[in-house]
Amino acid sequence: MTLHKEIEIKFRVENLRLLNRRLRQSGFRVVTPRTHEMNTLYDLPGQRLRKRGDLLRLRKYGRKWTLTHKAKGKTGRHKIRVENETQVADGARMDIILRALGFAPTFRYEKFRAEWSDGKGHVVVDQTPVGNFGEIEGPAYWIDQTARHLRVPQASYITETYAALFFRWKRLTGSAAQEMTFASVGKSKTR
Repeated sequence: MTLHKEIEIKFRVENLRLLNRRLRQSGFRVVTPRTHEMNTLYDLPGQRLRKRGDLLRLRKYGRKWTLTHKAKGKTGRHKIRVENETQVADGARMDIILRALGFAPTFRYEKFRAEWSDGKGHVVVDQTPVGNFGEIEGPAYWIDQTARHLRVPQASYITETYAALFFRWKRLTGSAAQEMTFASVGKSKTR
């Protein structure tokens, strides 16, 4: 069995149109247009997975469900983790199975994602309740080369998870939101 290593960085996106133009100018093509995505993270009692640095995620992307495990990784300039995922025919049933095995949902996050590729790697553009982000995923040298083409300086690289970004955003804003969903973040802004 071969292990898939995910190598990536995130970066903040201030201007979506400008980023999309730069992607096209750099030879990227849209693989998946802007699509709704809902993610649920699961853990065991005592948050054993999180404490180990592991992540178990059930994702609904458009109509497609995916179950993903990410092992604790290394973080330097890029984040590197072993990632294994598989398509799931029925997300609601997968949730029931996970709960029966002792896993419980611990965090939900939502976004609208567009996927781009140049055939060597992927760039995704995420519109989240706490801001817009890009992710560049591929070989490390290609990530740096792509970031230069997109005018993303290495000082702007982010290697944190969306959960970590959300909780940092909560500390900075004083938000009462409990999850990174448009409904939860929107409600906390109206209070």
